[in-house]
Amino acid sequence: MRFGNQKINLHEAGNEFDPKAKHPLPGSADLCFISDETIDHIIGHLRKNNVSIEEGPVRRTGALGPIVSVYMRDPDQNLIEISQYL
Repeated sequence: MRFGNQKINLHEAGNEFDPKAKHPLPGSADLCFISDETIDHIIGHLRKNNVSIEEGPVRRTGALGPIVSVYMRDPDQNLIEISQYL
């Protein structure tokens, strides 16, 4: 679903796609944040702060075009994506 510059990916319960929350439940959400920083800067910042990268960098499609993303988990094991437009 697209709303202006935003894109929301919906997971069908029981038919989720990867990556996703560790324990997806109806009504839960995965979040993506767009950064003006380079993906290398983002990765360096995450490592400096001892944040484990679950996946990435990987190329994906954002609301406005191609992005490169890294994924991590929040303390509740929800999936968090940080991306840079290419």
